Amino acid sequence: MTTLKIPTPRVFVPLLGRSRYKGAHGGRGSGKSHHFGEAVIELCIQYPGSRVVCVREVQRSLKESVKRLIEDKIIAFNVGSMFRVLNDSIITPGNGVILFQGMQDHTAESIKSLEGFNVAYVEEAQTLTERSLEMLRPTIRGKAHEPGKEKTIAELWFSWNPRHASDPVDALLRGEHLPPDAVVVEVNHSDNPFFPAELEMERDFDEQHRPSRYAHVWRGEYEPTAIGAIWTREIIHRNRVKEAPKLTRIIVCIDPPITNEPGSDEAGIVVTALGEDGRGYVISDMSQQGSPKEWGAKAIAAYDFHEADAIVAEVNQGGDMVAHVIHSQRPDIRVIEVRATRGKHVRAEPISALYALDKISHVGAYPELESQCCLMTAAGYDGEGSPDRLDAMVWGFTELFPKLTRRGQVHAGPRPQKANNRYNPHRPKSNRAKRG
Repeated sequence: MTTLKIPTPRVFVPLLGRSRYKGAHGGRGSGKSHHFGEAVIELCIQYPGSRVVCVREVQRSLKESVKRLIEDKIIAFNVGSMFRVLNDSIITPGNGVILFQGMQDHTAESIKSLEGFNVAYVEEAQTLTERSLEMLRPTIRGKAHEPGKEKTIAELWFSWNPRHASDPVDALLRGEHLPPDAVVVEVNHSDNPFFPAELEMERDFDEQHRPSRYAHVWRGEYEPTAIGAIWTREIIHRNRVKEAPKLTRIIVCIDPPITNEPGSDEAGIVVTALGEDGRGYVISDMSQQGSPKEWGAKAIAAYDFHEADAIVAEVNQGGDMVAHVIHSQRPDIRVIEVRATRGKHVRAEPISALYALDKISHVGAYPELESQCCLMTAAGYDGEGSPDRLDAMVWGFTELFPKLTRRGQVHAGPRPQKANNRYNPHRPKSNRAKRG
């Protein structure tokens, strides 16, 4: 018999029993992820054969998941002989399993593969969309751990740093009406007896020098809304959709970084589209740090995957460099070079007006991009660094809605005449055309 000794901070004690919903919200350094990572290990040992899926809204790679954290807990508890760590999953006692997935990758059909799972642990739950929450809740039904016994475990666990009261997880677990059998705790760094000295230095620095961000980052308060912000989360949420209609134009947009050094800004790479309904859609955010060759390859991959009509790129910093980077790898791609003659906030205002008029939707969730939107004000960007994702998106919709742009300011070259009517971002991968 294996006995685990897990020192548990007092604030998490209400979560130790069995409940359909368990939630922990708060700021950085509170130990939320550590608690749920330990709870996963404990469940799998106590109930052999347990099936657990660890999800987040968007997971581009396993590096973004809690897999490494859970592996570290297995080592720390000295139970490595009971678990088998694979590249994309962990086999648990009794031939159970721990999976790591992104909800945005699931469809109404694929989510059914999780119906026999006992626990879904949602990390960074503030980014979970209403669509994902609606799919996940009825899916987790559990299974009996012993043949012939009716008792099952079917639970949903959530940890998150709150952004806004309108976020679906907040509306569900902090709203006026909690779902049945829900236990939710608020936890912050002051509740964590294992709060490390290194984080205390960071917390103290932010308290002194970043007061506008401190309450959100360290106390788990809602994301501050920049004074005079020209986007709001309510508007973005209101227009979010599960899938786009038939698309008539698709544009890959690049806002290139000035330098390629450690800590440099990202290359904003956002895919925007115009639907046959006349509305705009954000269908992908593939922004990344890296060399020109790396972000150029990522932009070309987005162009091929989405069967885009052109790549739009800002050339203020790089001159002809952007087109050269693209054409050195794929000379046949049409690159529309645009040059900024006004400030970012001035270019962004007409696009934010389209959002306010319910003319633009996000297909799925893009947390980093949406955070940049909500920090753009009529006086400028109120966040740290450069809003590269936002700037790329603005260039895309400026190209797709030319009447909002002063004549001669943005466009270069004739517009493509042939509409891309074949594109469906939700068709099976096996049917996606490959372009050489």
